[in-house]
Amino acid sequence: MSSIAGTKSGLTWAVHISVLALVLLWLFPTVGLFVSSFRTTDQISSSGWWKAMFPQEQNLVLRTAAPDTQKQDGDLFVVEGNIFADNNESLESEISVWGVSSRAIADYVPGETADMGDDGRLTVQANGDYRLENDVELSGSRGERVFVTAVSPPKFTLDNYETVLFSGTARDNMAKAFFNTLTVTIPATVIPIVIAAFAAYALAWMRFPGRAILIAAVVALLVVPLQLALIPLLRLHLGIGIGKGYLGVWLAHTGFGLPLAVYLLRNYMVGLPRDIIENAKVDGATDFQIFTRIVLPLSFPALASFAIFQFLWTWNDLLVAKVFLIDATGETTVMTNQIVELLGTRGGNWEILATAAFVSIAVPLVVFFAMQRYLVRGLLAGSVK
Repeated sequence: MSSIAGTKSGLTWAVHISVLALVLLWLFPTVGLFVSSFRTTDQISSSGWWKAMFPQEQNLVLRTAAPDTQKQDGDLFVVEGNIFADNNESLESEISVWGVSSRAIADYVPGETADMGDDGRLTVQANGDYRLENDVELSGSRGERVFVTAVSPPKFTLDNYETVLFSGTARDNMAKAFFNTLTVTIPATVIPIVIAAFAAYALAWMRFPGRAILIAAVVALLVVPLQLALIPLLRLHLGIGIGKGYLGVWLAHTGFGLPLAVYLLRNYMVGLPRDIIENAKVDGATDFQIFTRIVLPLSFPALASFAIFQFLWTWNDLLVAKVFLIDATGETTVMTNQIVELLGTRGGNWEILATAAFVSIAVPLVVFFAMQRYLVRGLLAGSVK
């Protein structure tokens, strides 16, 4: 048996592979969302995010300048310009092939001339410079249509973030929704931690009648479905006049988060060294002094662990916000609801949706990575004696 204790399991490699697979499954969508938030609509529609660092080939339908810009050059009537500049496209693109018909978009290479009959002769260069000439005066209100296959270098833009954060009305502004979400999340995280810390200390170290029943009730509340309490709680909030503002949603998140908070903190506090508590009582410390000066500092891993859970749940919540944060003007709209609104009004603007989604997950990512070292310590509290 002594030889077995010092050997590693043969399934260690399987554990490592499983962990790596889980990390990649979580990482790939996040990285993809981040990269897509800096790309334009054309780039997102033409290629995947994994090709963002490589030149992209795009098929564009452009037009030459209008005939009213033509100039007479000897016996010819000429329209000249740059096909990209005239259509507000990137000047960094390079044309590989082009055409003048939707059925033959790659008939010509840069430098060749297309004979379009009565519409004249068109020559297009690789950099987009073109010359349209005709023996008679050009007519019409629009330029000639040109089908271009262009290769563009990698390009990233901050315009998506400017659109999401700083433009639009109150109902269409992600920056306002960002601060509204902070207004909901921070109190909804702090309030249950404060209440649960006092309750957990009492259930862990104070002796009073009914303590075991209260602990059993807390455990039982952990399995109560959120949806089961929504309607009764909403009717209560509306009855006392707090069902249409921040106070109602704070109390709702507090009520739904308290059972887990009390359970987690109580398990941690009951595992603290008994000698420390008893010595403090012998020295004349009150329960409040023991709680604030000894128990709370030692319980920081458990507090941080629950704070991560509560913050992430509240930040990403849509259901509770929809039910308890009733607002028809958009002044108290949170980010999850704002993204739903964007899906309805900007269903085709994938770059805007990707940017809004990444803005929504950026803060939870920062909170998680900043406090994740306390997560396992807090979750394992009380599991080993």
